Amino acid sequence: MVTKVYKRQDARAPLIVQDETRKENHYMVYLSTFVAVCGSFSFGTGVGYSSPSEAGIKKDLNLTIAQYSLFGSILTFGAMIGAVTSGPMADFFGRKGAMRISSFFCIGGWLAIYLAQGPVPLDTGRFATGYGMGVFSYVVPVFIAEIAPKQLRGLLTAANQLLIIAGVSFSFIIGTLLHWRTMAMAGLIPCVVLLVGLTFIPESPRWLV
Repeated sequence: MVTKVYKRQDARAPLIVQDETRKENHYMVYLSTFVAVCGSFSFGTGVGYSSPSEAGIKKDLNLTIAQYSLFGSILTFGAMIGAVTSGPMADFFGRKGAMRISSFFCIGGWLAIYLAQGPVPLDTGRFATGYGMGVFSYVVPVFIAEIAPKQLRGLLTAANQLLIIAGVSFSFIIGTLLHWRTMAMAGLIPCVVLLVGLTFIPESPRWLV
């Protein structure tokens, strides 16, 4: 009995053939990441706001040291509550929905600070801003990790921390140049960009599943 062995040129070819000419388009991934990290930048501007604005706020609103200390620290209480509620919120409303809600809180908070004529609206705005920051602290990195392909995931998720630090630095830099009310209006910019940008990016596929 003669056994014939036929050699095939494609014997070592993979079972699943990838088309090398077809390159994955990461445009939407980059756009979605940019929109999301606007929340990280807003987080940083909120953290860095109270130090450069201290002298101006205390002078214009006649605040005592105790009153301004409350203004500076109440942000953390809002952020704590925001962080606790961010998980259920992101699961119920979706990642985009949670970012949209936190943007409204931050926008309302910055407007309250801008219009404040006393300690109560000032603290209320600061608390609302802190709540939005707490939600951002969870939702933004989760959203980026869920939309990013594995070869870009590490790079894009690192943008979250980078933009937080950039936001803090931004507040300290413009704090030497601008009035504290103008600084509050500047804090609105990343929130508005995020809110508008959410209409152009897709929801996290993991949440949709």
